[in-house]
Amino acid sequence: MAKDEERARVQEKAYEMAEERLLDLLLPPVATAGYAAHDPQRLQQERELQKSTREKLRTLLREGKLDDRVVEIETTEQKMPVVEIFSTSGMEEMDLNIKDMFANIFPKRTKRRSVKIPEAQKILSNEETQRLIDMDKVVKYAVERVEQSGIVFIDEIDKIAGRESGHGPDVSREGVQRDLLPIVEGSTVNTKYGMVKTDHILFIASGAFHVAKPSDLIPEFQGRFPIRVELKSLGKDDFIRILKEPENALTKQYTALLETEGIKLKFTEDAVAEIAGMATIVNDRMENIGARRLHTIMERILDDISFNAPDMVAAEKEIIIDAKYVREKLSDIIKDEDLSRYIL
Repeated sequence: MAKDEERARVQEKAYEMAEERLLDLLLPPVATAGYAAHDPQRLQQERELQKSTREKLRTLLREGKLDDRVVEIETTEQKMPVVEIFSTSGMEEMDLNIKDMFANIFPKRTKRRSVKIPEAQKILSNEETQRLIDMDKVVKYAVERVEQSGIVFIDEIDKIAGRESGHGPDVSREGVQRDLLPIVEGSTVNTKYGMVKTDHILFIASGAFHVAKPSDLIPEFQGRFPIRVELKSLGKDDFIRILKEPENALTKQYTALLETEGIKLKFTEDAVAEIAGMATIVNDRMENIGARRLHTIMERILDDISFNAPDMVAAEKEIIIDAKYVREKLSDIIKDEDLSRYIL
């Protein structure tokens, strides 16, 4: 995140520098050294002509009128050797970034490529951005932000909870808790970016706790999560919001997916409400799997359309999904609970 912010900060300057490099490729500087001694007036004229021509090229470049031109640029490439490491310990325990280590050992090679102006501008702009970013500053700032404002979310915490016993998997579960304990309590962790203190990092844990209970965690671990919140099951209104509001909502995903086949798919408001209602009913009757139920229901509703999409004629390529369509696809399955267990 810190690197992206720094990249955004230097992007404009990097673009300008890339533009100058591109203009140098389009209009190589004229050798004027011979005029300096015996003809200073000619030297001045050549410089003014060069400057005028360069500005004209700059205008054409910004207007996109040179996009079809091909230029030869020199790019840096670095072939990394394939290295396999066999170790009893995990890679996370090696405390070394192998890729960065080899990057410093092996020399960088340059390669000449012939590309069109837009691609050349993008490549040169990326190179200039990398040059302008001070990675030492970025790493220092990022570590400070992590230490002072970091949030670590630990999901599936119920999987390491278990009643005390002298043998079996509960021993390993307790071991995982004891490994996490010092990190959550506050310690200094070694990362490839340096030492990171976890004292002021906010740790949030979540779990379903269908089988185990929070009290099955070791007492020290429980004490590090003093605030406990019980979440309610998702209802119809929640499902409607999930289907409509997120940037990558399922309705938007399926619309974009079928658009690749030339199909214009549209979900009406009552269709979204019906899908949400069906998901709530199925979750209540069978296992409650939350919002994941929406995915199985959407697949069931659209499986015929998805299968036949490549063979549809133009007249069939505008499809409106309404509440009636949803009920037709799901009503029989909802009624037959035995069948719905396998399909929904």
